[in-house]
Amino acid sequence: MTEKSQAPAPSSPDTVADAVQGNWVDRYAPAATRPYLRLSRADRPIGTWLLLLPCWWALALSSLQTGRFGLFELWIAIGCAIGAFLMRGAGCTWNDITDRDFDGAVARTRSRPLPSGQVTTRGAVLWMVAQALVALLILLTFPPVAILLGVLSLIPVAIYPFAKRFTYWPQIFLGLAFNWGALLVWAAQSGRFAWESLLLYAAGIVWTLFYDTIYAYQDVEDDALIGIKSTARLFGDTAPRWLRRFLIGAVLLLGAAALLATIDRSVLSLVLALGGAWAMGWHLMWQLSRFDPANQQTLLALFRSNRNAGLIPLLFFAAAAFG
Repeated sequence: MTEKSQAPAPSSPDTVADAVQGNWVDRYAPAATRPYLRLSRADRPIGTWLLLLPCWWALALSSLQTGRFGLFELWIAIGCAIGAFLMRGAGCTWNDITDRDFDGAVARTRSRPLPSGQVTTRGAVLWMVAQALVALLILLTFPPVAILLGVLSLIPVAIYPFAKRFTYWPQIFLGLAFNWGALLVWAAQSGRFAWESLLLYAAGIVWTLFYDTIYAYQDVEDDALIGIKSTARLFGDTAPRWLRRFLIGAVLLLGAAALLATIDRSVLSLVLALGGAWAMGWHLMWQLSRFDPANQQTLLALFRSNRNAGLIPLLFFAAAAFG
């Protein structure tokens, strides 16, 4: 690291290094549950937001297009929130099971429950299955096409932890898994496949390439030592150029999805929906202007700021529904 590098904040045996200090798990959760909640990243909610927001984008645009938002749509919104928490937890648990040896060799991750010995591998597997089963109960309340898509989502989820072993583009596999909800929710609300949902899915994947490349720069030196691949290692000093490309691609694809969803609605709805993509682009530009690959605290802060980046178009899409 250069002089501008900053290592993760030191952690006690009862905390995780890259968690927000004073998070609710550390402060309020019963001691026996903390290792499992940390395994699910409940102390780091940004991942749940990043999984949930494409679902809510799809719900907002699909409801706008169909003109329907009733109790079922409200349940989809609530079910997605609960499901995102559970499936993000199950996915992170699976990721930590497969990466337990690697995590022990990386400064930022060696304090996680598995490499630190707070949870056994068997306990982690049981915890993962329990979360997935509860999420399945929620999925079963959705239409059959959404249930099928939910089951198929397990394929990219299962592959992602291994991607960093064979490609410098593991962020693509993360994007495939994290944005699947755009396809599922659109099908659940409208009852059909739509090109709009595919564009939304693609926008989410490119957005994932943007934010997870920023995230990956925290570990670029450790990853090189242990042979883990990432876009951060691939891009090196050319990262700003690549991040700019991802920014433009995400905005264009999100804008195209918004255009198709609102083309038969009012002019105000169309303008608001397109404005959501444009406003998100400005937030990503702000992130890019502050990108410093040598400063771990800045990298983590920028990564976490993507909750706000994803909420911006959601607010515009919701406003467009009343336009």
